[in-house]
Parts: sequence; structure tokens; C-alpha cells
Amino acid sequence: MRSTDRDAAFSEFVAARQARLRRIAYALCGDWHRADDLLQTALTKLYVAWPRIRHEGNEEAYVRQIMVRANIDESRRPWRRERPSEHLPEVAAHGPTSTEERSALFEALQALPEQQRKVVVLRHWLGLSVRETAAELGIVEGTVKSHSSRGLAALEAVLAPQRYA
Repeated sequence: MRSTDRDAAFSEFVAARQARLRRIAYALCGDWHRADDLLQTALTKLYVAWPRIRHEGNEEAYVRQIMVRANIDESRRPWRRERPSEHLPEVAAHGPTSTEERSALFEALQALPEQQRKVVVLRHWLGLSVRETAAELGIVEGTVKSHSSRGLAALEAVLAPQRYA
């Protein structure tokens, strides 16, 4: 594959999926600036591996895995242990969900423990199977199921009262 063909294929992939990948990054880390950094890191690593990944056809899964692992690495940094902000930034509404509902969902997601949040995002937002989620996070399937159950229960406890209010 020539360099220009490689660059064109990579640019096409990024243009088609950048907004979705950015939302996934935001769901993983809860901050738009960190999400942009996370996505940039993932896309840089994807570009390096592009010929191999493109040939295998696992581009999006590869990017998601990079984002999950990079977010884990970043969360281990001492300066990331503090969470000074109580409010999420304004979120533009895309689709049928209102801005208030999306904000409430993202706020509730960020209140979940980190591993539960990652499992809920991968399983229920991205629709990955239990096996795929376990592989991406490097945990066993039973742990995925328990984190998913606890995470969904916590989200329901927070969001259900708002729905019927």
C-alpha cells in the first residue's frame, strides 16, 4: 500500500468515526478535554499500526481498546486522582434525547466507579458482548456481568426518579 493510499484510507476512517469515537472517549473519562487527548492518543497509535489493523479489519475495536487502556494508564497518574469539578460541561444534543436527559445520564455515569462505568459504556452503549467487553478490559466475564448489573442498578436508582418526576 502506497503512503498516499494509506493516508487516504486512514483519513476516511477518522472522518467517518471521529464524532462517535470522541463520545466514547468522553463516556470513558467524563471530561471533553481529556476525551480529546484520549482520542488523539488512540488515533496516533492507530495510524502507526494502520496497515496491519486495516488488513485485519478491526479498526474500531482497536481504537476502543487503545482508549480504554490509555484511560486506565492516565487514571493511575497521581494528578488524576483528584476530581475537582462537580458539574459536567454543556453537552450538545444529538438525536432524540434531550440535553437535560443526556446531561443527567453522563452525570450519573461519572458517579459510577471507574470499572463499572467502563463496563456499562462498552456493554450497553456500544453494544459489545460480555466476552468482547471482558477482552477489551482484561477482566473475566463474571466480573463484566457483576459490574454491569451493579452499574445499571446504580444508574436506574439515580435516573428513574427523574423520569417520573
